[in-house]
Amino acid sequence: MAVMVGSPAPDFKGTAVVGGPAGSLNPDNAFKDISLADFRGKWVVLFFYPLDFTFVCPTEIAGFGKAYEDFRDLDADVIGVSTDSKHSHLAWRRQEEKLRDLPFMLLADNTKKVAADYGVLKQETGYALRGTFIIDPDGVLQYMVVHNEDVGRSIEETRRVLEALQTGELCPCNWKKGETTLSNAAPAEAQG
Repeated sequence: MAVMVGSPAPDFKGTAVVGGPAGSLNPDNAFKDISLADFRGKWVVLFFYPLDFTFVCPTEIAGFGKAYEDFRDLDADVIGVSTDSKHSHLAWRRQEEKLRDLPFMLLADNTKKVAADYGVLKQETGYALRGTFIIDPDGVLQYMVVHNEDVGRSIEETRRVLEALQTGELCPCNWKKGETTLSNAAPAEAQG
């Protein structure tokens, strides 16, 4: 079954490297088992990236880290996912300066089940494409976009879409928070 906006988000379960200062992470407190059910009642920004120890991926992950408080202010949790192991995630966080104090979790999907369930597993390589998914507090998939692995995603666009979804209203092209929605526009303006 294909993943579709408006349908229940595929469940995910696995072990994640917790967020926080990398210096405080040791194997005794670095890992946490999580599932989609743990985030019920909150928005979730779930993003897949191809591999640890690569070039484009840390720019995106660091970008989500810089914008993390903005997402938290929108009552959203951010979770990064790749098909690497939890040990690879931890080692990468410790080594890559941009990721040392990453405030959100990185989920290990070394079975590749989560990537396959979300339709982003690239069979030829065994890793995930750059997929971004926004899941609402009821566990319903509200947004999805998949990029070629050579092109980084826009964190700003992800935040803009989340803000638009949270209005519960019709939002025009390039709408930004604070602007009038089509639902609030005068009837003559809302036509066509």
